[in-house]
Amino acid sequence: MTTIAIIGAGFCGATLAMHWLRSPPVRPLRLLLINRSGAMARGVAYGTRTLDHLLNVPAGRMSADEADVDDFHRYAQQRDARHTRASFVPRRLYGDYLEARLTERIERACEGVSFRSVVGSAVAIAPPRGERPAAITMADGEVIHADCVVISNGNQMRGEPPAGSVPREVLESGRYVSDPWRPGALNGIDGAAPVLLVGSGLTMVDVVLGLRARGHTAPIRVVSRHGLLPQAHREMDAPPHYDGRLAAAMLARPEVRHYLRMMREALAEAAIAGRDWRDVIGSIREATPLLWRRLADRERRRFLRHLRAYWDVHRHRCAPGPAALLHAEFERGALVLTAGRVTGYAWRPDSVEVAVRRRGADVPEPLRVAAVINCTGPAPDFGDAADSLFGRLHADGLLRRDAIGMGFAVADSGAVLDASGTASDWLYYVGPLLQARDWEATAVPELRRHVRRLAETLVLPQRERVAG
Repeated sequence: MTTIAIIGAGFCGATLAMHWLRSPPVRPLRLLLINRSGAMARGVAYGTRTLDHLLNVPAGRMSADEADVDDFHRYAQQRDARHTRASFVPRRLYGDYLEARLTERIERACEGVSFRSVVGSAVAIAPPRGERPAAITMADGEVIHADCVVISNGNQMRGEPPAGSVPREVLESGRYVSDPWRPGALNGIDGAAPVLLVGSGLTMVDVVLGLRARGHTAPIRVVSRHGLLPQAHREMDAPPHYDGRLAAAMLARPEVRHYLRMMREALAEAAIAGRDWRDVIGSIREATPLLWRRLADRERRRFLRHLRAYWDVHRHRCAPGPAALLHAEFERGALVLTAGRVTGYAWRPDSVEVAVRRRGADVPEPLRVAAVINCTGPAPDFGDAADSLFGRLHADGLLRRDAIGMGFAVADSGAVLDASGTASDWLYYVGPLLQARDWEATAVPELRRHVRRLAETLVLPQRERVAG
């Protein structure tokens, strides 16, 4: 019997398990799905219970099954007949869908496949030794053995801010929220007092909608380095149409400046022809991993430093409904956006005094708020925390950071590269940290492709060994 342990039961972990549950194995297969919260197929993204938190991709493009592109749309229509393929539906509905499909697969698992759900946190993994399989140590001390381990943890949420960046008094007061997705993180905020959100991306959109849904009536201030907001999807957003001409023109010279010049020319041509700029962005989506891989590390750093913020707001767009709500908030002055940065915090008995320096200004301005909420989104790396699973694996030499600090190195097969650069034959990864390798690794259409490839990669060696 082969035992495969999947650590993380969000989209990637759940759909990976679904692949193997429905595939007849050559030899008996035991699947273990390990998840800290016990809420299967949810993760941070789909664990929200706020109805205003919508998917940022239309329902018609969100099927968990590449072979059945209408699967989620049919499920959504069963729940509410008004949902169309173009609808941006609540994220919690998508979590319900993933959970339902996983449950169905478990109940109808192929002969020879067994499944066990494990609730708990994996804190360390020891590699196989001789005939002994890999050993996963759980937070409660349990040790789980597996022939193969797949880490499918999603976005890494930020922990406490860097030492010294926020005064201890502010942290202890509870007025600084480092992770808005932590259960109960927003419970103690006075709904009649102003708050400051640091970061103006999609996390900010969710937090604003969440605060208003909770009855927060006071003004909300937002500060971010560039002062940019996510662009909105069209009401009837069409699927991306790949145009090889633009991608080929960009690939002719793999440099950020050339990419930018080609993109600007394409956008200008589209505007003259009356075409939507979104179609230009979507036209290179299939080629984005190749465009990213062709860049030298120095060029990737240049992109991250100068262009990432602009790319993100155009590529990772907001559903039309939330975008309209935010626009209304800005129009009535209830939401105020400032381009700038926070330069300091000071504790006050009834508030936090924040020093905000506007972009281009020399002197920061004081701002008093009831709370500061970090909305900068998922951590760009797995951090240095030795008590995290990734931190332990890094300290043990079982994985190495990628060259530009976006995650860790993963081979095309999905195998994790160790400190020496050798691809593991037992430890694999699938999830958003593949962004370091492919750039496009955060949306469902890309993630389900990564999941399928890994599922096929890991099944094939088993068949080859049996055949040999």
